[in-house]
Amino acid sequence: MSEPAWTVTVVGVGADGWDGLSPAARRAVEGAEVLRGSARQLSLVPASVAAERVSWPSPLGPAIRALPSAHPGRRVVVLASGDPMFSGIGTSLVRELGPAAVEVVPHPSSVTLACSRLGWAVEETTVVSVVGRPIELLVPHATPGRRLLVLGSDTATPGGVAALLAGSGYGASRVTALAQLGGPAERRFDGRAAGWPHAETDPLVITAVEVVADPGTVPLPTVPGLPDDAYAHDGQLTKRDVRAVTLSRLAPLPGQLLWDVGAGAGSIGIEWMRVHPSCRAIAVESHPERAHRIRQNAGRLGVPDLGVVEGEAPGALLGLPRPDAVFVGGGVTTPLLLDACWEALAPGGRLVVNAVTVQSEAVLAGWHGRCGGSLTRLSVARAEPVGGFTGWKPAMPVTIWSVTR
Repeated sequence: MSEPAWTVTVVGVGADGWDGLSPAARRAVEGAEVLRGSARQLSLVPASVAAERVSWPSPLGPAIRALPSAHPGRRVVVLASGDPMFSGIGTSLVRELGPAAVEVVPHPSSVTLACSRLGWAVEETTVVSVVGRPIELLVPHATPGRRLLVLGSDTATPGGVAALLAGSGYGASRVTALAQLGGPAERRFDGRAAGWPHAETDPLVITAVEVVADPGTVPLPTVPGLPDDAYAHDGQLTKRDVRAVTLSRLAPLPGQLLWDVGAGAGSIGIEWMRVHPSCRAIAVESHPERAHRIRQNAGRLGVPDLGVVEGEAPGALLGLPRPDAVFVGGGVTTPLLLDACWEALAPGGRLVVNAVTVQSEAVLAGWHGRCGGSLTRLSVARAEPVGGFTGWKPAMPVTIWSVTR
Protein backbone atom coordinates (compact mmCIF):
# COMPACT_ATOMS: atom_id res chain seq x y z
CA MET A 1 0.00 0.00 0.00
CA SER A 2 1.40 3.39 -0.99
CA GLU A 3 1.88 6.19 1.53
CA PRO A 4 -0.69 9.02 1.44
CA ALA A 5 0.40 12.06 -0.52
CA TRP A 6 -0.43 14.40 2.37
CA THR A 7 -0.46 13.92 6.12
CA VAL A 8 -1.41 15.97 9.14
CA THR A 9 -0.21 15.74 12.75
CA VAL A 10 -2.66 16.22 15.60
CA VAL A 11 -1.24 17.30 18.96
CA GLY A 12 -3.26 17.14 22.16
CA VAL A 13 -2.87 20.16 24.44
CA GLY A 14 -4.09 20.38 28.02
CA ALA A 15 -5.18 23.38 30.08
CA ASP A 16 -1.54 23.71 31.21
CA GLY A 17 -0.62 24.61 27.63
CA TRP A 18 2.98 24.54 26.47
CA ASP A 19 4.37 23.53 29.86
CA GLY A 20 2.37 20.30 29.85
CA LEU A 21 3.44 19.08 26.40
CA SER A 22 5.72 16.10 26.06
CA PRO A 23 9.03 16.50 24.19
CA ALA A 24 7.52 14.70 21.17
CA ALA A 25 4.53 17.03 21.14
CA ARG A 26 6.76 20.12 21.35
CA ARG A 27 8.93 18.90 18.49
CA ALA A 28 5.85 18.39 16.34
CA VAL A 29 4.55 21.90 17.03
CA GLU A 30 7.95 23.54 16.58
CA GLY A 31 8.39 21.77 13.23
CA ALA A 32 5.05 22.90 11.86
CA GLU A 33 4.67 25.34 9.00
CA VAL A 34 0.95 25.80 9.69
CA LEU A 35 -0.85 25.51 13.02
CA ARG A 36 -4.63 24.97 12.98
CA GLY A 37 -6.80 25.22 16.07
CA SER A 38 -9.19 27.40 18.00
CA ALA A 39 -8.09 30.88 18.99
CA ARG A 40 -7.65 29.68 22.58
CA GLN A 41 -5.53 26.70 21.56
CA LEU A 42 -3.33 28.78 19.26
CA SER A 43 -2.75 31.30 22.06
CA LEU A 44 -1.19 28.55 24.19
CA VAL A 45 1.74 28.20 21.76
CA PRO A 46 4.62 30.61 22.50
CA ALA A 47 5.47 33.37 20.02
CA SER A 48 8.85 31.73 19.38
CA VAL A 49 7.08 29.10 17.24
CA ALA A 50 7.17 30.67 13.79
CA ALA A 51 4.40 28.66 12.11
CA GLU A 52 1.49 30.42 10.43
CA ARG A 53 -1.54 30.27 12.74
CA VAL A 54 -4.98 29.71 11.27
CA SER A 55 -8.12 29.56 13.41
CA TRP A 56 -10.93 27.18 12.54
CA PRO A 57 -14.00 28.76 10.96
CA SER A 58 -17.55 27.82 11.82
CA PRO A 59 -18.92 25.39 10.78
CA LEU A 60 -15.90 23.15 11.19
CA GLY A 61 -16.83 20.27 8.90
CA PRO A 62 -16.11 21.90 5.51
CA ALA A 63 -12.75 23.21 6.79
CA ILE A 64 -11.69 19.70 7.81
CA ARG A 65 -12.62 18.31 4.40
CA ALA A 66 -10.69 21.12 2.69
CA LEU A 67 -7.60 20.79 4.89
CA PRO A 68 -5.35 18.93 2.37
CA SER A 69 -6.05 21.41 -0.41
CA ALA A 70 -5.81 24.42 1.90
CA HIS A 71 -2.12 23.82 2.69
CA PRO A 72 -0.58 21.72 -0.11
CA GLY A 73 2.97 20.63 0.49
CA ARG A 74 3.19 22.22 3.94
CA ARG A 75 3.68 20.59 7.36
CA VAL A 76 0.36 21.08 9.15
CA VAL A 77 -0.20 20.51 12.86
CA VAL A 78 -3.72 20.58 14.28
CA LEU A 79 -4.07 21.43 17.97
CA ALA A 80 -6.66 19.51 19.98
CA SER A 81 -7.94 19.73 23.53
CA GLY A 82 -6.67 16.84 25.64
CA ASP A 83 -6.76 13.45 23.92
CA PRO A 84 -7.54 14.13 20.23
CA MET A 85 -9.16 10.70 19.85
CA PHE A 86 -11.55 11.05 22.79
CA SER A 87 -14.55 12.96 21.45
CA GLY A 88 -11.98 15.19 19.76
CA ILE A 89 -11.00 16.55 16.39
CA GLY A 90 -8.60 13.66 15.81
CA THR A 91 -11.59 11.36 15.39
CA SER A 92 -13.14 13.72 12.83
CA LEU A 93 -9.88 13.97 10.86
CA VAL A 94 -9.41 10.20 10.75
CA ARG A 95 -13.00 9.71 9.66
CA GLU A 96 -12.62 12.26 6.87
CA LEU A 97 -9.01 11.69 5.72
CA GLY A 98 -8.34 8.08 6.74
CA PRO A 99 -6.02 6.78 9.46
CA ALA A 100 -2.95 6.68 7.20
CA ALA A 101 -3.11 10.46 6.70
CA VAL A 102 -3.32 11.37 10.40
CA GLU A 103 -0.58 11.10 13.02
CA VAL A 104 -1.77 11.64 16.59
CA VAL A 105 0.33 12.81 19.53
CA PRO A 106 -2.05 12.34 22.46
CA HIS A 107 -2.36 14.09 25.80
CA PRO A 108 -4.14 12.84 28.96
CA SER A 109 -7.88 13.28 28.48
CA SER A 110 -10.16 15.20 30.82
CA VAL A 111 -11.59 11.82 31.88
CA THR A 112 -8.15 10.56 32.94
CA LEU A 113 -7.43 13.79 34.81
CA ALA A 114 -10.83 13.82 36.51
CA CYS A 115 -10.51 10.22 37.67
CA SER A 116 -7.05 11.03 39.01
CA ARG A 117 -8.42 13.93 41.06
CA LEU A 118 -11.37 11.93 42.39
CA GLY A 119 -9.58 8.65 43.01
CA TRP A 120 -11.95 6.80 40.66
CA ALA A 121 -10.96 3.82 38.52
CA VAL A 122 -11.42 4.78 34.88
CA GLU A 123 -12.75 1.36 33.91
CA GLU A 124 -15.44 1.61 36.61
CA THR A 125 -16.61 5.06 35.50
CA THR A 126 -19.26 5.73 32.85
CA VAL A 127 -18.63 8.65 30.50
CA VAL A 128 -21.59 10.47 28.95
CA SER A 129 -21.08 13.22 26.38
CA VAL A 130 -23.71 15.95 26.07
CA VAL A 131 -21.53 18.16 23.89
CA GLY A 132 -24.01 19.53 21.39
CA ARG A 133 -26.50 16.86 22.44
CA PRO A 134 -29.54 16.69 24.76
CA ILE A 135 -28.74 16.42 28.44
CA GLU A 136 -31.48 13.77 28.76
CA LEU A 137 -28.96 11.23 27.43
CA LEU A 138 -27.79 11.03 31.04
CA VAL A 139 -31.07 9.49 32.25
CA PRO A 140 -30.45 5.76 31.48
CA HIS A 141 -27.10 5.92 33.27
CA ALA A 142 -28.46 7.49 36.47
CA THR A 143 -28.92 4.43 38.68
CA PRO A 144 -27.92 4.09 42.34
CA GLY A 145 -24.22 3.64 43.05
CA ARG A 146 -22.93 4.52 39.59
CA ARG A 147 -20.12 6.96 39.01
CA LEU A 148 -20.58 9.19 35.97
CA LEU A 149 -18.45 11.75 34.18
CA VAL A 150 -20.45 14.12 32.01
CA LEU A 151 -18.70 15.99 29.20
CA GLY A 152 -20.34 19.34 28.49
CA SER A 153 -19.65 22.35 26.33
CA ASP A 154 -20.58 25.34 28.44
CA THR A 155 -20.53 26.79 31.94
CA ALA A 156 -24.12 25.73 32.66
CA THR A 157 -23.63 21.98 32.11
CA PRO A 158 -23.06 21.09 35.81
CA GLY A 159 -26.20 22.99 36.76
CA GLY A 160 -28.17 21.25 34.01
CA VAL A 161 -26.93 17.86 35.17
CA ALA A 162 -27.89 18.67 38.77
CA ALA A 163 -31.37 19.84 37.75
CA LEU A 164 -31.98 16.73 35.67
CA LEU A 165 -30.92 14.44 38.51
CA ALA A 166 -33.01 16.28 41.06
CA GLY A 167 -36.05 16.13 38.79
CA SER A 168 -35.57 12.39 38.23
CA GLY A 169 -35.52 11.37 41.89
CA TYR A 170 -31.75 11.56 42.38
CA GLY A 171 -31.43 14.90 44.16
CA ALA A 172 -29.21 13.33 46.85
CA SER A 173 -26.50 12.60 44.27
CA ARG A 174 -23.06 14.10 44.91
CA VAL A 175 -21.99 16.42 42.09
CA THR A 176 -18.48 17.78 41.49
CA ALA A 177 -17.57 20.15 38.68
CA LEU A 178 -13.87 20.09 37.77
CA ALA A 179 -12.73 23.09 35.74
CA GLN A 180 -9.50 23.82 33.84
CA LEU A 181 -8.11 20.39 34.75
CA GLY A 182 -4.34 20.27 34.73
CA GLY A 183 -3.93 24.02 34.31
CA PRO A 184 -2.87 26.79 36.70
CA ALA A 185 -6.50 27.92 37.06
CA GLU A 186 -7.84 24.50 38.03
CA ARG A 187 -10.91 24.76 40.27
CA ARG A 188 -13.42 22.45 41.92
CA PHE A 189 -17.11 23.00 42.71
CA ASP A 190 -18.96 20.61 45.02
CA GLY A 191 -22.58 20.12 46.03
CA ARG A 192 -25.66 17.96 45.87
CA ALA A 193 -27.89 17.76 42.83
CA ALA A 194 -30.82 19.16 44.80
CA GLY A 195 -29.98 22.78 45.55
CA TRP A 196 -26.83 22.87 43.39
CA PRO A 197 -25.29 26.20 44.40
CA HIS A 198 -23.15 27.02 41.33
CA ALA A 199 -25.20 28.49 38.48
CA GLU A 200 -22.06 29.09 36.39
CA THR A 201 -18.70 27.32 36.55
CA ASP A 202 -16.26 27.39 33.61
CA PRO A 203 -16.34 26.61 29.88
CA LEU A 204 -13.65 23.93 30.35
CA VAL A 205 -15.49 21.76 32.85
CA ILE A 206 -16.28 18.10 33.41
CA THR A 207 -19.08 17.07 35.77
CA ALA A 208 -18.63 14.10 38.09
CA VAL A 209 -21.65 12.40 39.65
CA GLU A 210 -21.97 9.78 42.37
CA VAL A 211 -25.57 8.70 41.90
CA VAL A 212 -27.70 8.48 45.06
CA ALA A 213 -31.46 7.82 44.92
CA ASP A 214 -33.89 9.85 46.98
CA PRO A 215 -36.20 7.92 49.34
CA GLY A 216 -39.04 6.38 47.36
CA THR A 217 -37.31 6.58 43.97
CA VAL A 218 -37.80 3.41 41.92
CA PRO A 219 -34.81 3.01 39.56
CA LEU A 220 -35.59 2.15 35.94
CA PRO A 221 -33.31 -0.56 34.51
CA THR A 222 -32.07 -0.74 30.94
CA VAL A 223 -33.43 -4.27 30.46
CA PRO A 224 -36.77 -4.38 28.59
CA GLY A 225 -40.03 -4.38 30.48
CA LEU A 226 -40.34 -0.99 32.17
CA PRO A 227 -43.51 -0.44 34.23
CA ASP A 228 -46.46 0.66 32.10
CA ASP A 229 -46.80 3.84 34.16
CA ALA A 230 -43.34 4.94 32.97
CA TYR A 231 -45.12 5.96 29.76
CA ALA A 232 -47.71 8.58 28.96
CA HIS A 233 -50.23 6.84 26.69
CA ASP A 234 -53.84 6.71 25.54
CA GLY A 235 -54.13 2.93 25.83
CA GLN A 236 -52.08 2.22 22.69
CA LEU A 237 -49.18 0.67 24.58
CA THR A 238 -47.49 -2.72 24.32
CA LYS A 239 -47.92 -3.86 27.92
CA ARG A 240 -44.96 -4.61 30.13
CA ASP A 241 -44.86 -8.43 30.00
CA VAL A 242 -45.59 -8.63 26.28
CA ARG A 243 -43.05 -5.85 25.66
CA ALA A 244 -40.28 -7.79 27.42
CA VAL A 245 -40.98 -10.92 25.36
CA THR A 246 -41.26 -8.91 22.14
CA LEU A 247 -37.91 -7.20 22.66
CA SER A 248 -36.26 -10.54 23.43
CA ARG A 249 -37.37 -11.67 19.96
CA LEU A 250 -36.18 -8.43 18.34
CA ALA A 251 -32.73 -9.01 19.96
CA PRO A 252 -31.33 -5.45 20.22
CA LEU A 253 -27.62 -5.25 19.43
CA PRO A 254 -25.26 -2.25 19.72
CA GLY A 255 -25.29 0.01 16.68
CA GLN A 256 -28.35 -1.57 15.07
CA LEU A 257 -31.48 0.18 13.82
CA LEU A 258 -35.09 -0.72 14.62
CA TRP A 259 -38.28 0.33 12.86
CA ASP A 260 -41.17 0.50 15.35
CA VAL A 261 -44.18 0.57 13.00
CA GLY A 262 -47.46 1.73 14.53
CA ALA A 263 -45.50 2.86 17.56
CA GLY A 264 -48.37 4.01 19.82
CA ALA A 265 -46.56 5.31 22.93
CA GLY A 266 -43.13 4.44 21.49
CA SER A 267 -42.30 1.88 24.17
CA ILE A 268 -40.66 -0.71 21.90
CA GLY A 269 -38.34 1.79 20.21
CA ILE A 270 -37.54 3.51 23.49
CA GLU A 271 -36.58 0.30 25.28
CA TRP A 272 -34.59 -0.89 22.24
CA MET A 273 -32.50 2.29 22.51
CA ARG A 274 -32.10 2.03 26.30
CA VAL A 275 -30.30 -1.31 25.89
CA HIS A 276 -27.14 0.41 24.59
CA PRO A 277 -26.26 4.05 23.78
CA SER A 278 -25.48 3.15 20.16
CA CYS A 279 -28.85 1.46 19.48
CA ARG A 280 -31.01 3.49 17.09
CA ALA A 281 -34.73 3.41 16.40
CA ILE A 282 -37.36 5.10 14.25
CA ALA A 283 -40.96 5.19 15.49
CA VAL A 284 -43.57 5.39 12.73
CA GLU A 285 -46.93 6.69 13.94
CA SER A 286 -49.86 8.09 11.96
CA HIS A 287 -51.62 9.98 14.80
CA PRO A 288 -50.02 13.40 15.49
CA GLU A 289 -50.97 13.38 19.19
CA ARG A 290 -49.34 9.99 19.69
CA ALA A 291 -46.26 11.08 17.76
CA HIS A 292 -45.96 14.08 20.08
CA ARG A 293 -46.37 11.79 23.09
CA ILE A 294 -43.64 9.47 21.76
CA ARG A 295 -41.19 12.37 21.67
CA GLN A 296 -42.08 13.31 25.26
CA ASN A 297 -41.68 9.71 26.46
CA ALA A 298 -38.36 9.37 24.65
CA GLY A 299 -36.93 12.53 26.22
CA ARG A 300 -38.10 11.68 29.72
CA LEU A 301 -36.69 8.13 29.51
CA GLY A 302 -33.31 9.23 28.21
CA VAL A 303 -33.40 8.49 24.48
CA PRO A 304 -34.17 11.91 22.94
CA ASP A 305 -32.53 10.86 19.67
CA LEU A 306 -35.39 8.45 18.87
CA GLY A 307 -36.55 9.28 15.37
CA VAL A 308 -40.28 9.89 14.94
CA VAL A 309 -41.94 9.74 11.52
CA GLU A 310 -45.55 10.91 11.29
CA GLY A 311 -47.43 9.07 8.58
CA GLU A 312 -49.23 5.89 7.61
CA ALA A 313 -47.26 2.78 6.78
CA PRO A 314 -46.33 1.38 4.34
CA GLY A 315 -46.07 4.73 2.56
CA ALA A 316 -44.28 6.36 5.51
CA LEU A 317 -41.53 3.73 5.32
CA LEU A 318 -40.27 4.89 1.92
CA GLY A 319 -36.82 6.46 2.12
CA LEU A 320 -36.07 5.37 5.68
CA PRO A 321 -32.62 3.90 6.43
CA ARG A 322 -32.55 0.13 6.10
CA PRO A 323 -33.38 -1.51 9.45
CA ASP A 324 -31.76 -4.42 11.24
CA ALA A 325 -35.05 -5.28 12.91
CA VAL A 326 -38.71 -4.33 12.44
CA PHE A 327 -41.57 -4.47 14.93
CA VAL A 328 -45.19 -4.17 13.86
CA GLY A 329 -47.52 -3.69 16.79
CA GLY A 330 -50.68 -2.71 14.94
CA GLY A 331 -52.19 -2.47 11.49
CA VAL A 332 -51.19 -6.01 10.54
CA THR A 333 -54.12 -6.31 8.13
CA THR A 334 -53.11 -3.16 6.22
CA PRO A 335 -52.47 -4.22 2.60
CA LEU A 336 -48.77 -4.56 1.71
CA LEU A 337 -47.57 -3.46 5.18
CA LEU A 338 -45.81 -6.71 6.06
CA ASP A 339 -44.56 -7.00 2.47
CA ALA A 340 -42.81 -3.62 2.81
CA CYS A 341 -41.32 -4.51 6.19
CA TRP A 342 -40.08 -7.88 4.95
CA GLU A 343 -38.51 -6.42 1.80
CA ALA A 344 -36.75 -3.72 3.84
CA LEU A 345 -34.80 -6.27 5.85
CA ALA A 346 -31.37 -7.49 4.80
CA PRO A 347 -30.46 -11.16 5.31
CA GLY A 348 -30.17 -11.73 9.05
CA GLY A 349 -32.71 -9.01 9.86
CA ARG A 350 -35.46 -9.76 12.37
CA LEU A 351 -39.20 -9.16 11.95
CA VAL A 352 -41.52 -9.40 14.97
CA VAL A 353 -45.25 -8.87 14.64
CA ASN A 354 -47.89 -8.87 17.41
CA ALA A 355 -51.55 -9.67 16.82
CA VAL A 356 -54.61 -9.69 19.10
CA THR A 357 -57.52 -10.20 16.65
CA VAL A 358 -58.61 -13.29 14.72
CA GLN A 359 -58.15 -11.42 11.44
CA SER A 360 -54.58 -10.34 12.22
CA GLU A 361 -53.75 -13.83 13.49
CA ALA A 362 -54.88 -15.20 10.14
CA VAL A 363 -52.47 -12.85 8.36
CA LEU A 364 -49.62 -14.05 10.58
CA ALA A 365 -50.52 -17.69 9.96
CA GLY A 366 -50.22 -17.10 6.23
CA TRP A 367 -46.84 -15.39 6.53
CA HIS A 368 -45.63 -18.11 8.89
CA GLY A 369 -46.58 -20.72 6.31
CA ARG A 370 -44.59 -18.92 3.60
CA CYS A 371 -41.56 -17.65 5.52
CA GLY A 372 -41.29 -19.83 8.62
CA GLY A 373 -40.15 -18.43 11.94
CA SER A 374 -42.02 -19.06 15.17
CA LEU A 375 -45.54 -18.38 16.40
CA THR A 376 -46.05 -17.87 20.12
CA ARG A 377 -49.28 -17.14 21.95
CA LEU A 378 -48.73 -15.22 25.17
CA SER A 379 -51.43 -15.11 27.83
CA VAL A 380 -51.00 -12.92 30.91
CA ALA A 381 -53.28 -12.81 33.93
CA ARG A 382 -52.98 -10.43 36.86
CA ALA A 383 -54.24 -10.90 40.40
CA GLU A 384 -57.07 -8.51 41.27
CA PRO A 385 -59.62 -8.27 44.10
CA VAL A 386 -62.77 -10.40 43.76
CA GLY A 387 -64.99 -9.32 46.63
CA GLY A 388 -63.01 -10.12 49.74
CA PHE A 389 -60.74 -12.51 47.84
CA THR A 390 -58.18 -12.37 45.03
CA GLY A 391 -58.64 -13.80 41.57
CA TRP A 392 -56.94 -13.83 38.19
CA LYS A 393 -58.03 -11.36 35.52
CA PRO A 394 -56.71 -12.40 32.11
CA ALA A 395 -55.60 -9.87 29.52
CA MET A 396 -56.28 -10.45 25.83
CA PRO A 397 -53.86 -13.08 24.53
CA VAL A 398 -51.22 -11.86 22.09
CA THR A 399 -49.87 -13.88 19.19
CA ILE A 400 -46.24 -13.11 18.36
CA TRP A 401 -44.72 -14.05 15.02
CA SER A 402 -40.94 -13.71 14.92
CA VAL A 403 -38.75 -14.56 11.95
CA THR A 404 -35.20 -13.97 10.71
CA ARG A 405 -34.87 -13.22 7.03
